[in-house]
Amino acid sequence: MADLFGLTVLAIVAILMTWSFDFVNGFHDSANSIATIVATKVLTPVQAVGMAAFFNFIGVLLVGEVAKTIQKGIIYESVVNDYGIPLVIAALLGAIIWDLITWWLGIPTSSSHALVGGLLGAGGAAIGLAAINWAGTLKTAAFIVISPLVGFVIGFVVVAIVMRLAKNTKRTAANKEFRRLQLVSSAFYSFTHGTNDAQKGMGIIMLILFAEGLVGEQDAVFDWVKVSCSIAIALGTFLGGWRIVKTMAARITKLEPYQGFSAETGAATMLVGTAVLGIPVSTTHTISGSIMGVGSARRLSAVRWGIGKRIVLAWILTIPAAATISGVIFLSYLTFF
Repeated sequence: MADLFGLTVLAIVAILMTWSFDFVNGFHDSANSIATIVATKVLTPVQAVGMAAFFNFIGVLLVGEVAKTIQKGIIYESVVNDYGIPLVIAALLGAIIWDLITWWLGIPTSSSHALVGGLLGAGGAAIGLAAINWAGTLKTAAFIVISPLVGFVIGFVVVAIVMRLAKNTKRTAANKEFRRLQLVSSAFYSFTHGTNDAQKGMGIIMLILFAEGLVGEQDAVFDWVKVSCSIAIALGTFLGGWRIVKTMAARITKLEPYQGFSAETGAATMLVGTAVLGIPVSTTHTISGSIMGVGSARRLSAVRWGIGKRIVLAWILTIPAAATISGVIFLSYLTFF
């Protein structure tokens, strides 16, 4: 196990920044986990965010392939080895700054894609396009489109099945049952959110340890890295991002408990698949698409497509915006240091 006391001061700063990114990720993306359950009034915001924090924490501990993709699937590890910790810090700053900007504006963008953009911007500022691992980057970029579309389809299908099965049940009775079931679906979604999102922070910390010469390319994620990232994202989730909750919970479409259950189940199903495949998708994109799919199953006019267009625009801008910020930061470092 890497010894923290063997790290340089700059590496320790970078690890602290990674935990800060995970915290902001949980803070920024808490809306993903609790939006539908708050919208349907199954739980109060405080109850919902507490449950989400717990299941995010548990989900983070199950590390899969996503951490590896972030560690060496976006830019080559050799670039980090050559330019060291300042490059990683620039990438983190690009992601954190963009997350905070979009949080302030109440726009549910992707922390995952902000981090990908940060890595691409810092790596590109270092040596240009040669820094990019195109296989991992193109796979990630493709899922900017694929994940919300699949989330839309799965959400639509799940709610259609639910409506079919419950067609002879009184609406009030059905919603009473789905209020209970939504506790399960929301916990499931929070769990899969943890398995996907905090793995990015783990990948970054392993990248820092690699740059310090403390791990090899094939080393597994250390237990202290798993636990620390779990705590950071859980704390961020617990504090919540209420500006984004308002957008996700009420402004896209009005949800009833059966619809909230369907949206969460559809999104979580998608996230399980991408976590197994090691694709760092956006949990925000996935749940947004699923909510839109669920709303569309009732009628297309039930979805406020104007809000959806604003969200999609932010999705498109995230990677280039975060890349620009991190690139400028790293170029400034190269210029002055």
